[in-house]
Amino acid sequence: MRRISAVAVLIPAILGLPALALAQEEPVRAVGGGGISAPGWQGAVDARDATQGHAIKDTKLAKEGDALHVITGPAAIYWNPANTAQGDYTVKATFTEPKYMNLNDHPHPYGIFIGGTDLGTDHQSLLYCEAYGNGTFIVRGFGPAPFRMNGREGESNAAVRRAAAPGQPVTQEIALSVKGDKVACLINGTVVATYARADVVAPAKLKSTDGVYGIRFAHNTEGLVTGLTVTRP
Repeated sequence: MRRISAVAVLIPAILGLPALALAQEEPVRAVGGGGISAPGWQGAVDARDATQGHAIKDTKLAKEGDALHVITGPAAIYWNPANTAQGDYTVKATFTEPKYMNLNDHPHPYGIFIGGTDLGTDHQSLLYCEAYGNGTFIVRGFGPAPFRMNGREGESNAAVRRAAAPGQPVTQEIALSVKGDKVACLINGTVVATYARADVVAPAKLKSTDGVYGIRFAHNTEGLVTGLTVTRP
């Protein structure tokens, strides 16, 4: 199985594609002693993982000093219902993967979501921007079915930091900004993607850019989140 995964990572590299392009998906591993202990926070796993019997208890979200410590399990979103944003705003946070790829055999992403409505239900809507520790990012969402804004494999961008090696730390500052008729993703202070609001708030996508904001982690991933804030003009 390891040999197959290594080949899957090598092929896209030869073709000039992100390493995640054909990488074999590892099975979801439930987190021992999981659950949400950060006061005021809630969570939900992705619908695909839920249909396979996974639940938020198979992940972990804990408050550690000024940081939120996340370990997944199934892919999950986390939010505090008090965290909402309307009109023009920017939501940002700093994500640190202390040991790059320590729970997986290929890069997995993490980042910010905005526009959350009906979270944790079959009707949820949200948009997220996430970074990988290999220099790649994705912009996707649920409306409630999954949708993609920048393709199946995402995009590489020099602004997205690369870990020196597996097991080494990598830190990304990730933000989603709504201004006028535009929605932008910024990583480490650089705009890496911009979309017309009309292309984001649309049937089977976001209901609105107004709503709850929070964080999302892919499966089998560990990270620390600090400085989750919203600013307005």
